[in-house]
Amino acid sequence: MAPRSTQAAPGRVLPVIEISGGPLDRGRQYGEAVRPQLHAALGYYEEAFGRSAGLTWDRVAARAARWLDPVRDYAPHLVEEMQGIADGAGVGLLDVLALNARGEVIYDKSFARMAAAGQPAEEEPAEGCTSFAAYGEASGDGHVYAGQNWDWRAGVADTVVMIRIVQPPKPTLIMQVEAGQVGRQGASSAGIALNANGLGGRFDDAVGLPQTVVRRSVLDQSNITDALDVLCRTRAHIASNALLTCREGFAIDLETTPAGHGWMYPADGLLVHGNHYQAGIPAQLAASGYRPMSSDSLVRVPRAEQGLRALRGSTGPEESREIVRRAMSDHLGHPESLCTHPDPRRPAVEHWTTLVSSLADLTSGDYHVTAGTPCDREYQHLPWNLYDGPYGQN
Repeated sequence: MAPRSTQAAPGRVLPVIEISGGPLDRGRQYGEAVRPQLHAALGYYEEAFGRSAGLTWDRVAARAARWLDPVRDYAPHLVEEMQGIADGAGVGLLDVLALNARGEVIYDKSFARMAAAGQPAEEEPAEGCTSFAAYGEASGDGHVYAGQNWDWRAGVADTVVMIRIVQPPKPTLIMQVEAGQVGRQGASSAGIALNANGLGGRFDDAVGLPQTVVRRSVLDQSNITDALDVLCRTRAHIASNALLTCREGFAIDLETTPAGHGWMYPADGLLVHGNHYQAGIPAQLAASGYRPMSSDSLVRVPRAEQGLRALRGSTGPEESREIVRRAMSDHLGHPESLCTHPDPRRPAVEHWTTLVSSLADLTSGDYHVTAGTPCDREYQHLPWNLYDGPYGQN
């Protein structure tokens, strides 16, 4: 199947791309379709790494090479897919790998310049987000919902795309990603959604898998227990939160770290997670005086819970979508609120914003996203249903 990409007026909708075939072919289709966005991402991260860590892009790519063998050992097909992306976009494999491990590289190297100067290193904020699952008592219309506000660097907003990956016999996936990434947040034709949040915390220097690889591997699974098994048996390089929701009406949240995991379940069908440890602070971090890396997470989580409780009174999916959009548009603590906006007090390269607000209806298979902050735009209904095709459940 040839790549398919559409985009309306800038800032109004996200590009949608569909790829299929073997790993190398999928990657090549992907790279060709996102070539401008991928080159824009490389330009942004070259500037960002230069400012935060004094690194040239060549040094960033060289640093990313440390993940090549671990990814090849764990998921050789994803290295093949990355090679196809590189070929299609006209860049090198290590460029694509660096985009897939950008959080790991930032986290490893953002302290290098300060440490070399003998200065105390402040923790570099990891990827922000507020994720949720709602079903059962929490869902007035009886549907199972999963979604999040994905908060990250405003400078990559124009590199975000929605991608559908048809990869039999594995489930078909729909994900929101930065151009060139093989995995992030999304849902599958198996009726499983994965939403994720950065957690932070300093652990040992052993090399683990990049989050994009872990998350893609989770979504590639055909049932919830296998998806959980990926999270429990792989060693990620950095800490990250994973909220799994399945069509049957079940959700679980795992706070995954290189030193072990914590977990929690919904209360009356509602579960919300941000960027601080909610299931329990890992002993290794508690012993060293843990503090949340994103203090605004302490506000965002209860505000999302409060807004999403209104779902109990919903009479149908259309009303539910509007309730979710309003809840995720909360501005208490603006600009670093649940609906995040750039802080004018910071340099432009450091601006954060809500890149995408997403809502997956795991009952109907409908997937909705906003191309930016949800407070000032409506949901974009994606042209695909999660359960379309022979590998769906419809």
